[in-house]
Amino acid sequence: MGTGTRAGATRGRTNRSRRAGFRVTWPQRVVSRFLLLQLAIATGVTVLATGLFLAPLGAQLDDQAMRRALAIAQTTASAEVAETLLGSPAAPNGPVQAEAERIRRSTGAEYVVIMDRRGVRWSHPSTGQIGRIVSTDPSTALAGREVMEIDSGTLGRSARGKVPLRDSHGRIVGAVSVGIEYETVRGRLLAAIPGLLAYAGGALAMGALAAYLISRRLQRQVHDLAFSDIAALLAEREAMLHGIREGVVALDAEGRVRLINDEAQRLLGVGNEAAGRPLDEVLGEGRTADVLAGRVSGDDLLTVRGPRVLVANRMPTDDGGAVATLRDRTELEQLGRELDSTRGLIDALRAQDHEHANRMHTLLGLIELEMYEEAAEFVTEVAGAHRATAEEITQRIHDPLLAALLVGKATVAAERAVSLRLADGTLLPDRLVDPRGLVTAVGNLVDNALDAAAGSPDACVEVALSARGREVVLRVTDSGPGVPLAQRESVFTEGWSTKELPTHGKRGLGLALVRRLAERQGGTARIGDGASGGAEFTVVLPEALTPEPGQDPEQEGRDVSAVRR
Repeated sequence: MGTGTRAGATRGRTNRSRRAGFRVTWPQRVVSRFLLLQLAIATGVTVLATGLFLAPLGAQLDDQAMRRALAIAQTTASAEVAETLLGSPAAPNGPVQAEAERIRRSTGAEYVVIMDRRGVRWSHPSTGQIGRIVSTDPSTALAGREVMEIDSGTLGRSARGKVPLRDSHGRIVGAVSVGIEYETVRGRLLAAIPGLLAYAGGALAMGALAAYLISRRLQRQVHDLAFSDIAALLAEREAMLHGIREGVVALDAEGRVRLINDEAQRLLGVGNEAAGRPLDEVLGEGRTADVLAGRVSGDDLLTVRGPRVLVANRMPTDDGGAVATLRDRTELEQLGRELDSTRGLIDALRAQDHEHANRMHTLLGLIELEMYEEAAEFVTEVAGAHRATAEEITQRIHDPLLAALLVGKATVAAERAVSLRLADGTLLPDRLVDPRGLVTAVGNLVDNALDAAAGSPDACVEVALSARGREVVLRVTDSGPGVPLAQRESVFTEGWSTKELPTHGKRGLGLALVRRLAERQGGTARIGDGASGGAEFTVVLPEALTPEPGQDPEQEGRDVSAVRR
């Protein structure tokens, strides 16, 4: 019992294994599936083309055979044959039979039958049929019409042509029927099939070889992955691209945007319509487009896009395109700027502390020498000088943030042996729309001017701020060596700098941010030659001030336009 059960189970497993062995499974590899599809398509096309060729070929051969039979019959149906038929009896040795057999042998026809108006044969390949009625209906030919057909008679199936037989006066005296053996026509068709199949097989072999070569190339391109692997990779790529907090822009070999993720759209200020368009058309001219297109090389390249400071890296791909990554450095750059400002404040405090210590030592010496009147005069002079500087700045610069900045910069300038002064005519009301933006612009320009003027003879930096309507014009002039004419546009480019790296590791953004600040307000930032031989930076901010109380903004704009004219 147990043995029988085990044997039955074994047979069941064997049967299941056999059934499983004959199960047709669709391959998962992209290359294998592609190759099978190509072979199936090539085979189907070959079979279809062969069938479509053979179908009309048979009909064409039938038509050719019938036309050939008709042509022989037309040649046979001459007036001489008609006169001979009328002048001789229907005999196996008669002249009509002799002429018909001569034509049959010379043309290769199966039979040439000449009949009278009653349908009696006067000629036939089988002489025993002479004098008998034909086996097929001759009425159409005897009525004066030509006939082409495939039919069966005493000699079997044949392609036939029948024409009326007329005498010299045009009267119908009989008919001529010519037949071409149909087996000959079928033999021609069958004889054409091997050659056709050979050509079809050659075409199929070439198609299979091409499919194999294409599949091998595809195998290298897809790294022999299965469809499930490709689907998983696509899902992972979509999740990664749209989930990371880093912008990704993929370009093809022609410089068109192939892919751009959500973060890159946010950082660059573009939408989904950017995909498929040239990069220069999407971003316009500028450093950002140059960096992403590879016209500027390097790692961790800085660029400014709108209000954002971006760090870009670019990696070429094997197909001639590239993938660029973008990181938002705006907050970090702001922290770096704040760190620089803090360091500047510390420098100012240190300078004041150092200067204060020197003055205290001087005052202590005067007191020890019992020069009390000189000590009092010294204290009065020092306090008055500082108070005068601060009062002069606050009288002309009414915005507290900007005034405090210039007071601090004056202290730092004094320690560096540079004279920082306000130009004649400087006056700025406390109506700034963006005080922090103007503080950033003034701070960057003054810092650069101090660096350029330090060490020069009679080192000085002059700051001019003037207001006209809502427009503010800022000029910062230094006594340094100036900026060469060829580099005057480069200084406003992100990443361009001649200074050593600061604490936060990057330079070359200060002047770029100044220009972007001016451009966002519809203004300009340019560089020229100063009166003392150094550089003069001019920033024009058309809408930096709020309108005066009680003044119509449109009227104020017309007044400014009139002044400019």
